[in-house]
Amino acid sequence: MHETHKTNTYPSNTHRSNKNTASQRSELHDGSARTARAHTRSHVHERTSAASYDAHVSSVPRTKRASRSTESAPNLKRNTRTSRNAASTSIHAVHTNKQSRVSQDDQNVSRPYSARKRSDKPTSAHYLNRVKRTTRDPHATLKVIPLGGLDAIGKNMTVLECGNDLVVDDCGLMFPDDDHPGVDLILPDYSYVIENADRLRGVVITHGHEDHTGSLPYLFKDLPHPVPIYGTRMTLGLIEGKFKEHGIKGVPLIEIKAGQTIQLGCIQAEFWAVNHSIPGAVGIFFTTPAGNVLHTGDFKLDQTPIDGVHTDFAALARFQKIGVDLMLSDSTNATHAQFTPSELEVGKALEPIIAHAKGKVIVASFASHIHRLQQVCDAALRAGRKVVVTGRSMIQNTEIARKLGYLNVPDDCLLDAFSINNIPPEKLVVLCTGSQGEPLSALARMAGGSHKTVGIEAGDTVIISATPVPGNEKAVTRIINLLAKIGADVYDKSRALVHVSGHAGAEELKIILSIVRPTHFMPVHGEAMHLRAHARLAQATGVKEENIFILENGESLELHNGSVHIGEKVKSGVIYVEGSRISDTSDYVLRDRTSLGSQGVVSISCAVSYTTSSIIGAPVVVFRGVSQQENQQLTDTIKANVQDIIRKQLANGKRNGALEREVRNATSFLLQESIKQRPLIIVTILAVA
Repeated sequence: MHETHKTNTYPSNTHRSNKNTASQRSELHDGSARTARAHTRSHVHERTSAASYDAHVSSVPRTKRASRSTESAPNLKRNTRTSRNAASTSIHAVHTNKQSRVSQDDQNVSRPYSARKRSDKPTSAHYLNRVKRTTRDPHATLKVIPLGGLDAIGKNMTVLECGNDLVVDDCGLMFPDDDHPGVDLILPDYSYVIENADRLRGVVITHGHEDHTGSLPYLFKDLPHPVPIYGTRMTLGLIEGKFKEHGIKGVPLIEIKAGQTIQLGCIQAEFWAVNHSIPGAVGIFFTTPAGNVLHTGDFKLDQTPIDGVHTDFAALARFQKIGVDLMLSDSTNATHAQFTPSELEVGKALEPIIAHAKGKVIVASFASHIHRLQQVCDAALRAGRKVVVTGRSMIQNTEIARKLGYLNVPDDCLLDAFSINNIPPEKLVVLCTGSQGEPLSALARMAGGSHKTVGIEAGDTVIISATPVPGNEKAVTRIINLLAKIGADVYDKSRALVHVSGHAGAEELKIILSIVRPTHFMPVHGEAMHLRAHARLAQATGVKEENIFILENGESLELHNGSVHIGEKVKSGVIYVEGSRISDTSDYVLRDRTSLGSQGVVSISCAVSYTTSSIIGAPVVVFRGVSQQENQQLTDTIKANVQDIIRKQLANGKRNGALEREVRNATSFLLQESIKQRPLIIVTILAVA
């Protein structure tokens, strides 16, 4: 990751309020948005009418309880230090003049999401028709095809296909582990989507985490034409940043809110609020002529959420009454027997650690965990400390969250990383990336002494506010050991409650299953053990065993007139990204890289004459990364063995590849017998006249 530029401009922001009053719920504050628009006016992606893509939006009436579970909740905690008359506009007043609102919306087309007012939202002015009621067609078939998310924590991507219409639900990536040397990102193989791009009506995104959005830039580079992406304000803000980084333009980003329904061909998608570790998370209820599918997205049942957004139980109860033929549910914490603790508990643990720390406090977290970042900033301010943000993704996400009003930190409390030399260490809190032990992350460079602006000294406090993703445990432990050698005081989840999961535990999953009461169930988002644990929970809550499906990526389910059965398999797999491009790396290449890293390489070159069936000169043997490579006796033995093999094989008429294969096999056997190693062996036979 690259360090931030010397000057960072943070848009102005207001303090959060401690009270969620009824009057605050009825106001939309646009003070921060005005500053953001002054900050940037150029646009990358146009907000276009969904009617152009046969997508129509309508709002669904909500109960009072449901209305609290909307994305506008972050506004409830924003303090109106300026005059209410100047800084806020009544929702009621916004809708009194439809003509002026349409004009205002037209102006929004030329502004990026990060620069739009909080009052800007899709209304009927954007769409020509309302969603039509879906009626069952006994001849219709809905295919549900998971392309990722069923073999690991990450690369979530599911295709829904009904008639001539196709919709993509999430489009994520996964980060590599030690088994993928040289690979930077792992994507689901989306060939099926590209092959059916003419029928693709849109992409719906449940939330802004990388494992649900990370593949979007690569998918849209390969699509022959852009299609609309539907997501909440925060989600689209993060996606817009990705597309700008990749130089992708012209993609319609359509904002939705919990409680709204869109029409994508014959597939309706209704969005409902869930609580997760990022603002703007939603689940989706798909209604089609062939049946109904509920996707929970990532969620937990936090009853004291930081942003006031609860998982919408009223919506789930309503879906149950309509009928859920198939439910897809987050399985990440299905093996955790209890409830997941509230995010609020992390704040209670962070505050005394930061308040009593003697030197600098460095907090490593996921850059997209906006709720966590807010709690760290709050604790820093209460302790009289300034906040420094470092790490490319951390800087980018905090800027986006502040512009959109989801991260509230006063301007005078933020410092640029290049301007901290004269600030006492006990007055600083550093927010950085690196909670997963990434070798190029800000925390890793600090621990290694190679960070440009922030160093770690004995007496500093380091808080790793995350749990290692499976496969990253060794990398995180390595960083902790480096920090311990420096003399830093390190806190992780094993020492204090500095992290809680954003995913529901087993008891929460059972509550959702009991409310929805789906006819059929497919666990998603997890490794094999998570999926099977979730399947057992579903069976315990009343779903019949024969109606529970545990699939592999690329397999499919078909819904027909309310019934569900396994369908045909489509092409699936993974795509590797190296650097900024998709590579043609195969499993064979990865095995070679692993062998090179662990066993080394031996190169053997020899010139031969096929005319005289003889060897021209002595073979050349070169060792790299092999023990005993300075052992001349071993080198001479290999040379003699190679000469014997070549003479015998030439006499038998062996040529080219066959000759190289015999030399490689014989040398491999010799090295295994003599030094107990199997390095990668490269044989080159040069034919001369």
